[in-house]
Amino acid sequence: MRLFHPLAFVFFILSSLVNASVTVYQIPLGHSTTTAASANYTAAAVYDPTVLTPPPVPSGLITQFGIQLSSSSAAVQGLSIPQKGSFMGFSIEFSVVNQIFGVNATYLQVPFLNLMALLRKRAGEVHIRVGGNTQETAVLVDSLPGGVMVAKKHGTTADVTATPTLLYTAEVLYTMANISALVNTKWFLGIPFNDTNNLRLGIAEVGEAALSGPGYLLGFQVGNEPDLYAAHGVRPSTYSPSDYFGEFGVVVAAINNDGNIPVKNNLVAPSITGGWTPESVWNTGLVQSYSSSLGALAVEHYPTDNCYATYGVGTPVIPQDVFQNFLSHSSGINIIAPYLNSTSYAQANGLPFIMMETNSASCGGLPGISDTFGAALWALDYGLQMAYSNFTGAMMHVGGQDVYYNPFTPPPTNQSMYHQWTIGPVFYSTMVITEVFGPSGNAQIIDLQANNDSMVTPAYAIYENGAPVRLVLLNYVSDPSGASDYTATISIGGSAIGQGNATPAQIQVKYLVAPSVSEKSNITWAGQTFGGTFQSDGRLMGSENVQTINCDQSSNTCQVTVPAPGVALVFLSSSAYAESGNPSTQTFSTTMVTKSGNIASINPSVLATSNGMSGSTWELGSTSKGDTGAGMRNSLSVVSVVSAAVLSTGMLCTWFWS
Repeated sequence: MRLFHPLAFVFFILSSLVNASVTVYQIPLGHSTTTAASANYTAAAVYDPTVLTPPPVPSGLITQFGIQLSSSSAAVQGLSIPQKGSFMGFSIEFSVVNQIFGVNATYLQVPFLNLMALLRKRAGEVHIRVGGNTQETAVLVDSLPGGVMVAKKHGTTADVTATPTLLYTAEVLYTMANISALVNTKWFLGIPFNDTNNLRLGIAEVGEAALSGPGYLLGFQVGNEPDLYAAHGVRPSTYSPSDYFGEFGVVVAAINNDGNIPVKNNLVAPSITGGWTPESVWNTGLVQSYSSSLGALAVEHYPTDNCYATYGVGTPVIPQDVFQNFLSHSSGINIIAPYLNSTSYAQANGLPFIMMETNSASCGGLPGISDTFGAALWALDYGLQMAYSNFTGAMMHVGGQDVYYNPFTPPPTNQSMYHQWTIGPVFYSTMVITEVFGPSGNAQIIDLQANNDSMVTPAYAIYENGAPVRLVLLNYVSDPSGASDYTATISIGGSAIGQGNATPAQIQVKYLVAPSVSEKSNITWAGQTFGGTFQSDGRLMGSENVQTINCDQSSNTCQVTVPAPGVALVFLSSSAYAESGNPSTQTFSTTMVTKSGNIASINPSVLATSNGMSGSTWELGSTSKGDTGAGMRNSLSVVSVVSAAVLSTGMLCTWFWS
């Protein structure tokens, strides 16, 4: 046996790591905290301690009501198109990929892998868009000083958001490929659109080479919020949908003439955000003219903004005044209303319709709202409402340290040796949605308009293969007394709707709960949590608590109580629970044995079966000839992992042998 490629795959451990068969020894996280220089995190939005007052309990709240379900979807009007468990993914700002993904393709952030593994086990795959404002200014370069894969050049653009020019190397794409190989992430990328006279198609050329073959590439976004180009000063004030139509055609022609971009039909358009109506773009004939190039239609939307606080533009927003707006079922309904015609239009043209970027408020979110349990309830309801309205996916945006709404945030780099990650409330929403829809790809959802269509107690039913399988019951009310907890009496089939009784003998229920809608960290999903600020390695902590409720089949009813505030995910059969509610999760967990031990072992099946692709088919290598620590380019014919070692700095190094 000979050493084929030393140090070919290295995982950067900022907190902890393993699969079921990996043991990792790492510097104890607590040892440096007492001597490290103190930092005032109140200055960074992601750690802002602002706590708002929950809205008062609404008057006349009904806390006892029934939910009648048909035992067959054939009798249900208004069911959505089939949805996947990967419906809610993430939109990661291009400029922060090195913070979230890792240093490069061989030093990956294990907490991020753990988080994605949790979703992958429930949904089968995870969808991520890499882009945002910084995709428009991105420039592919051969290398960067210090070997980094991303660097910003500030002061090089004149738009109102002060977006820097982003320099990146091909290592970004190889990093994404390595992540996909482990946790089956699939990607949307953005083609820079700030200068269509000098197109930069490098991201498509390298992206196709690195991601398309294994099936990890979903498509390329052409333009990010082009309806804001004029307002941002990057296009003339007269810039219109017809101008976008013309520039989109320039990109199509360039791609069709580029032999290094073999896939020609995966472009995403128009990704507008409200300055133009979708209909104004459809009316240009874009979809019909470029039908052979389009892979999906997309929009972006935030219900409000915090741009005055960030950039001094727009109108000041007082978070306490708008908190209640997020704690209502009407929020998601109103956000989606302008897109209902477009979801039908997309179906008629055989295209997916995606919310490519969204979150609670643009320009970083709102303190005391975007980082609270209230936002988790809102994001869950909003996501389910999009699915019910026939969107095919939605991406929750992720920024850096200066935003409030992040689903997950690594610690500042100068504290990564003693602080772990911070998991935001909306990550819980994403995880719940993976279990709501499960991995089948056949889940159809309907808004039940429960409790006389109450805006504070919405409910959804999910059908698969013609039968009801799950219920989602939400309670937006914040009331520690318990008086606003509600009980829903569920009936499936029955004489009232001319069907035989079909209520099961028992059901399983998982709860998403927190003491208040203002809560930031004391949030649990089925009794488990990611902890508070700087406390997560990407794995759930605590023992899972799934409640079994016995039903009364003689009366054809089951009763489920939903706390105020909280969510109940109800599994209506043992098979539905087994499918998505009880995944055999194996994440990259850590077993700390000694303060100084530097040895670990890893089972070859960890990587060989991580995404259904065996190690023997991988192409591993470097972004620079002879550099073994940079990426995945040069081909290795046969690879299998037989051992690993952890350096004292907390890195897991794996050696590949053949």
